Amino acid sequence: MSKLVILPEIAIDESEIEERFILSSGAGGQNVNKVASAVQLRFDVRHSPSLPDEIRDRLAALAGHRLTKDGVLVIAARQFRDQARNRADARARLFELIRRAAVAPKPRKKTKPSKASRARRIDEKKARGKLKRLRGKRLED
Repeated sequence: MSKLVILPEIAIDESEIEERFILSSGAGGQNVNKVASAVQLRFDVRHSPSLPDEIRDRLAALAGHRLTKDGVLVIAARQFRDQARNRADARARLFELIRRAAVAPKPRKKTKPSKASRARRIDEKKARGKLKRLRGKRLED
C-alpha cells in the first residue's frame, strides 16, 4: 500500500481514499452522457488512523458542509472534461484542506483597553449625551 505524503509529518494511506466516477454535467457534448468524468472523493476523517486528533478536529471544522454525519469528507470534482484531471483536482483539494488543518491557530492573547482609550470613550459618551440633552424641549420662563 502506498502512502500519499501531504506534509513531512503527515502521510495518508491510498486505501483511506475512496473515489467514485460519476457522470458530469455541463460542457462536453455527447461525451457528457457516456463518460463518467466527474470524481467524487470520499475520505473518512473521523476514523482515519493517519491523522492526529487535533488535525482531525480542525479538518472536520474546515470541511463544513462537505462532511457527512458519519464524519466522511466528500469532495466532488467536475471542473475538467477528463477523468484524470478531475481526480488530480479532487486529491489536490483534499491535500490542501489537510495542510490548512495542520496549521495550529495562534492562541489569542487577552488585552485590556488602555487608560487613555477608556477616558476617550467616557468623554465621547458625555459629549453625545450633552448633544442629545440640548435637542430636548426647553421650558420658557
